[in-house]
Amino acid sequence: MDRCFPAKHDLIREGDEPGPVFVFLEGWGCRYKILPEGGRQILAFMMPGDFCDMHTSVLDEMDHSIATVTAARIAMIPRVKMEDMLHLSPAITRAFWLMQLVDLGVARSWIASIGRRGSMERVAHLMCELYFRANAFCLVKDGQCSMPLSQILLADALGLTPVHVNRVLRRLKAAGVMSLDKKALIISDIAQLVRIAGFDDTYLQRRLGSGPRQTIIPVRPQSAVPR
Repeated sequence: MDRCFPAKHDLIREGDEPGPVFVFLEGWGCRYKILPEGGRQILAFMMPGDFCDMHTSVLDEMDHSIATVTAARIAMIPRVKMEDMLHLSPAITRAFWLMQLVDLGVARSWIASIGRRGSMERVAHLMCELYFRANAFCLVKDGQCSMPLSQILLADALGLTPVHVNRVLRRLKAAGVMSLDKKALIISDIAQLVRIAGFDDTYLQRRLGSGPRQTIIPVRPQSAVPR
């Protein structure tokens, strides 16, 4: 079954017992964690087509929270039913593991961004990732897609301040690369955005395989000598 939820609604909180598997049919969501001093770290963004944490059924309690960003329509699949589907269909099981591998790839990329990328590369990389993911779900039209993420949300995902995010977005807009206005991401020069971000779409292969791909040449990082 599916239900409609308002914006900024917690679907499940840290410490709760895992419930049904959530599938975003409409609207956006996020995973997040509240730190002891009250700060929030966004761990992932969800858009229409995304499943949420199918693997948490093995946990006694959630180690993070999941909330809607916008008003959303969400399918809720009981875990027993999901487990039955996995047992009955090898194809569904394989798709399940592939989705988990992509999610882990996204998590590793975010860690690399916060740990090693500068602010310009960090913002550009996230914009590339979200744009390519939206493209895989056929949510991109004429070089633009819905992007209902405030600069506060982006800051909490990127480990930057909202002021810093705003400054970087203005620089990218002034350079004629992209703009984020009125809850829409508009890409004017995807190849240049990819170069700025040093974006390599390898970790999104499975998502990209389901939709029309942009014609670009991803940047392949060179091997680094340990020092």
